[in-house]
Formats: sequence, structure tokens, C-alpha cells
Amino acid sequence: MGRMMTGLLARTGAAMLALALAVAPAAAETLADAMAFGYENSGALEQNRALLRVADERVASAVAGLRPIVNWAAQVQGRYNSVAGAQPLEATLGLTASVVLWDGGRGALGVDIQREAVLATRQGLIQAEQQILLRIVQAYAGVRREQSFVDLRENNVRLITEQMRAAQDRFDVGEVTRTDVAQAEARLAAARSLLAAEQGNLAMARAEYEAAVGRRPGSLAPMPAAPLRQSRDEALAWAMRNHPAILQAQHSVAASELAVEVASRANRPQVTLQGQIGTTWDFDGYSESVTLGVGGPVYQGGLLASKVRQAMAQRDADRAALLTAAQTVTQNVTNAWARRDMARAQAQALERQVQAAQSAFDGLNEEAALGARTTLDVLNAEQELLDARANLISAQVDETVASYGLLSALGLLTAQNLGLNVQIYDPEAYYRMVEHAPAALSEQGQALDRVLRAIGE
Repeated sequence: MGRMMTGLLARTGAAMLALALAVAPAAAETLADAMAFGYENSGALEQNRALLRVADERVASAVAGLRPIVNWAAQVQGRYNSVAGAQPLEATLGLTASVVLWDGGRGALGVDIQREAVLATRQGLIQAEQQILLRIVQAYAGVRREQSFVDLRENNVRLITEQMRAAQDRFDVGEVTRTDVAQAEARLAAARSLLAAEQGNLAMARAEYEAAVGRRPGSLAPMPAAPLRQSRDEALAWAMRNHPAILQAQHSVAASELAVEVASRANRPQVTLQGQIGTTWDFDGYSESVTLGVGGPVYQGGLLASKVRQAMAQRDADRAALLTAAQTVTQNVTNAWARRDMARAQAQALERQVQAAQSAFDGLNEEAALGARTTLDVLNAEQELLDARANLISAQVDETVASYGLLSALGLLTAQNLGLNVQIYDPEAYYRMVEHAPAALSEQGQALDRVLRAIGE
């Protein structure tokens, strides 16, 4: 009976490991499904897209500043004095138009600064997208890992329960002592405690999945490794040219250099042209005036010089940030590459450990059936096999997550690069609608109103 029972336990353990690592049913949710849903329903992405639209509108505001400004004004005035008493009301209506003819190029440079800010914000949006997708990958992997651990622990409880019953049966016929039964009971209590802990970890992993993806996880399919066909040197060179953090820093430097030029031109004169027409309440005649004005600063207490120094300091800071961004990208790519290789090597080593632990467990079961091994020997071997299986599952999950972490370090963890089945957000669509600062009553302005109402619904 002992040999039959131990053989059954060995086969059951192997079957449960295969179940934990098996391919999920076709109806199971895939990682691509989870990332696509999270991409289309992420509040953080919507927030960053709205911030990009804010930057787009700043370009429109800068463009509008180069155009004429037309205002109207109406006034009603009543007078009273002690001699003549109340006087008739006087009403006037006026229209004023003004335009800056020349400002030393500061206005045009201001438009260029805002355009560089838009380009930098677009790269920030890509970085936010990467963070969101990487969090989804990690949450997906967390649920897969913890579910596998729960399956292993449940199987462990079943195995030790059977071993305890077998030990009790052998004690009843005098083959083992009471100590063997007590050891099995103690190990069973510990296994149940570890199962409860893993079930708690699974509940937390599911909560993180819901927060990252936006819905509760169902049955999750195995995770494919992230696609990457470049060598490390090729990947690093590509990242140094194309990583969104580096591109964002480059646009920030370009904007700050333009800001230095704007500050240095602040002492140049400004030429404005203003026209005005007005009439009285009874339209009894009207007045017109045209004014050409030229003016500029003479002395402002050192303010202009301070602003130039401030702009130069900001430019220097942005240049240093660009250098730091390049160093950070290099370090992140190197670390991510090493992390993936380390996880891969660990998984390969743990596969061999599981095979060896399985052989040792099978042999000890056979020897225990012949009375050459104690129940404690079998329990220890079973625990070593369980730990090896758990470590293998963890290493395989770590290897897959590390491959997506490497994509993120390279700046490639985006919906477009992954080929997700989503409507890819076009960061230029809104910019093209507002870059020329359309008026509210124009056809383009009305189209913008419809777009914003659709976004807000």
C-alpha cells in the first residue's frame, strides 16, 4: 500500500506542476487584451492627453498674440451740479483696433518656444503610456504568479494530507511511530498556513490588476515574451537616438535656448499701430483717430538683465538634464538587459533543479515504502520539490516581465510598437486644428467645440 500511495503522490505532484504552467483555454484573457483595455480606459493617459492639448493651445495663444486686437467699449455718463442741476445723459460707443508691427522678433520666438514645448509634452505622453503599459504587464504577471503559487500550495496540502493518512495507517499496523504521524500533522498545519498567505497575496494581486487595467481579472493566458531582435549595442544606440526621455530633454533645451534669445531682445523698442472710431448716443457725428506708437524700456531697475541671466541659468539646467537623461537611459537599458539575462539563466537552472528534486522525491518515496526512509525524509524531499517548482514559476514570470521592462527602457513599450488592437491616439490631430488659432465663430472653431464636447462626454 505504501508503494502505491507514494507513486500516486509523485504522479499527482507532477500533474499539478504541469497544470500550473499549462496553456490556458482559448477563451482566456491575453496580455494583449489587458494592455489594449487599459490603454483605451486609462484615466492617467486621458490626463496626459489633456495636458498635451493645453500645450497645443499655448501655441494658438502665442500665434494670436501676433494678430490685431479689436475691442469695443460703450459708456453712459450722467452729470449734476448745484447750479445747472441734472444734465442730459451722455452716451458714447467706440471701436478700437491695435496691432504690433514690430517687437524685435520676440512674438515669433514665443511661438517657436511653445512649439518646442508641444514636442516635449508629446514625448512625456509616450513615457506616461510606457509606465501604464508596464504596470499592466507587472499586474498581469503578478496574478499569474500568485495563482500558480496558490495551485502549488493547494496541491501541497492535498499531498501532505495523503501522507499524514498513510503515516496514520502505517502507525496503526505498527510500521512507524507516533512521531512520524506528528511530523506529518505539523507539516500539514504549516502547509495550510502558507496556503492562506498565498491566497491573500493572490487577492492583493487581483486588486492591483483591477487598478492597473480597469477591470477584474478572469482566466489569464500565459504571457509571451516581448519581441526584441536587436543586439544590446544596437538597442542601446537606438535608445540614445529615439528614447522619449532624451527627445523630451532635447526639446526642452531648444525651448530654453529660444527663451534666452527672447530675454536678450527685451530692450528692443516696440512699434504699434492703433486705430479708433467713436460716436455719441444720437450718432450726431463721429470721431476717428490713428496712432503709430514707438516705445521701449529705458530703466527697469535691473529687471531685464536679471531675466536674461535667469533664462541662461534655465538653459544650463536643461542641458544638464539632457546629459542626465542620456546617462539614465544608458543605465536603464544596461540594467534591464542584465535583469532579463539573469532571469533567463535562473529559469534554466531551476528547470534542472526541479528535475533533480523530482527524481530525489520519487526515490525517497520508493525507499520509504521499503522502510529505508522516514516520513520526515519524504516530507523534506516534498518541500524541496515544492520550493523548486515555485522558484521556477517565479523565475519564468520574472524573465517575461524583464523582457517588457527592457522594451520600456528602450522606449518601445507603446501600443503602436506592440501592435495592440486599439485606436492609436494621434497627438498631432488636435494640434493641427488649433495651430493657426481659429476664431470661435469660424468653421474650424466650431469643429473644435464639437471635439471638446465629445471628449468631455
